[in-house]
Amino acid sequence: MNRASNQFEFPSGQVLEIYQGDIKHEKTDAIVNAANAQLMHGGGVAAAIARAGGETIRQVSSEWIRKQGHVTHAHPAVTSGGNLPCKAVIHAVGPKWGEGAEDTKLAEAILGSLKTAEYLKMLSIAFPAISTGIYGFPKERAAKVFMRTIQSFFKDSPHSAIKVVRIVLMDETTLEEFSKAFQNMVESRR
Repeated sequence: MNRASNQFEFPSGQVLEIYQGDIKHEKTDAIVNAANAQLMHGGGVAAAIARAGGETIRQVSSEWIRKQGHVTHAHPAVTSGGNLPCKAVIHAVGPKWGEGAEDTKLAEAILGSLKTAEYLKMLSIAFPAISTGIYGFPKERAAKVFMRTIQSFFKDSPHSAIKVVRIVLMDETTLEEFSKAFQNMVESRR
């Protein structure tokens, strides 16, 4: 069962939450999948989401690639949630550590996911720690990029339909790094 670790409400009323748990169990309107550009869903979070969501996610992903080509950092793909408790899965492509401009690419993946959820009129969205697993992005650095990007999105979009952004983290190490970055963000707003 997923449980809340930290929560912050922005002046606009939107909420950022840090949870420990499994993103596959999130009942937010949308969840974000840490995908690759080909939407192969072969390992890590992507494989787990595709397995839990059922064949629909794989079929729609293949169709997306046939029609629109590879997914970019700034423009994620979208499928239904299939068997998952969410309405939609936003497939965001995060950067591989060492390929260059990683912070910018991660921020583009986060912002692209938020803008996609906004376009789809989703009220809530849950993110995993994109790129911090098999793509090797340092957790501490990724956490800072997440906080900056989400804070900037809410500052620029105070009337966004999105009311809750939840970051769902599986392991203690990642939770600890994101909690530190979260606390630093909260303290800097005081």
